[in-house]
Amino acid sequence: MSTQHKLALLGGLYLAQGLPYGFFTQAMPVVLREMGASLGDISLSSLLLLPWALKFLWAPLIDRTATRRLWILGLQATAVTLAGLLALANPAGAGGIRVLLIAVLLTNLVAATQDIATDGLAVTLLDRDERGLGNGVQVGGYRVGMILGGGLLLVLFDQLGWAPTLLGMAGLIALSSLPLLLSTSVGQQTAPVRDALANPWSWVQRAGAVRWAAVLIAFKFGDYLAGSMLRPYLVDAGLSKTQLGLLLGTGGFVAGLLGAVLGGALLVRTGRVRALVLFGLLQASGVAAYAAVVATDATGSGLWAAVIYEHFVGGLATAALFTAMMDASREEHAGTDYTVQASIVVAAGGAGTAVSGFVAQSIGYPALFAIGACLALAGPLLAAVPSCTAITRMDEETLT
Repeated sequence: MSTQHKLALLGGLYLAQGLPYGFFTQAMPVVLREMGASLGDISLSSLLLLPWALKFLWAPLIDRTATRRLWILGLQATAVTLAGLLALANPAGAGGIRVLLIAVLLTNLVAATQDIATDGLAVTLLDRDERGLGNGVQVGGYRVGMILGGGLLLVLFDQLGWAPTLLGMAGLIALSSLPLLLSTSVGQQTAPVRDALANPWSWVQRAGAVRWAAVLIAFKFGDYLAGSMLRPYLVDAGLSKTQLGLLLGTGGFVAGLLGAVLGGALLVRTGRVRALVLFGLLQASGVAAYAAVVATDATGSGLWAAVIYEHFVGGLATAALFTAMMDASREEHAGTDYTVQASIVVAAGGAGTAVSGFVAQSIGYPALFAIGACLALAGPLLAAVPSCTAITRMDEETLT
């Protein structure tokens, strides 16, 4: 199979994951508020994303049963069915909130589980020299899905209402399955019998895994610590919803998409570890750009420049990190190994997000962003230590 075919196939699958995430994270607060939900209940609705953080618990099941092709196509069909059934529901009717919350939880569960199988497929499908560009497409496809879900579908929701929007989502998810459906030989391999005892902790027990986990924790913590308070800061600075949408939803997303694709392409020339260090330092400089904007109260072209720059270098760094995570995964346990690493990153980012508001409230926005920039340096500095990235350079014989 050609590289272009592989990238198109994976791009469609990752786009399918971003679609419902983008729509529900953007539309849910609006729908719940219009239905009279309290701000506290709306905030707690974020717990519906828990399947993404806990998916490592059932990742071994995906790795050692059936084929990845069967898992992915089955879960895609389930996602289409859920969207179709949800289109028939009336969220404004009696018990509408409960139906909506259950549907969103199930959608997240399906998408998170599909992600396990898709990540495993990507690790085994892509050759080592294709993984950089493949991860650029992975990040880019997911971001495009979020843009479509949080942008196009949200506009349809405003113009046409609930049912046509959910049917549109179902149609887009179905279309994204076509490349895999038509590639009949892809993802047909079954796990060897000897892998039946695989568990989420087998990756942690590997030589160098703990040191690499420290890189994973540090790489995004400072970025999330500062970045999660960007929207509250901009609201406090007086920006309107329209300005926020254009700045972050358009300028930021497009810059991040371009950064991810370019970062993936550059990995072939720069090398994995060098890119991880270089792009990680650039990511820290992006957080520093936010700190400079906050310190000077810039809200014009300076703010636009900082947002576009930070999203662009963040895309570069994310592509490098995800590629290194693939390299640190064993092919026979690809879904489990990659998922464990992804869960570590999600947990670290979630911890940064959880404490960011309290830190900002205590010491103010300028100090928060400055601290975030300093902490963001920890990831690339750790990655520069050879023993911390040794697991990403193990050959196939060592991995097994």
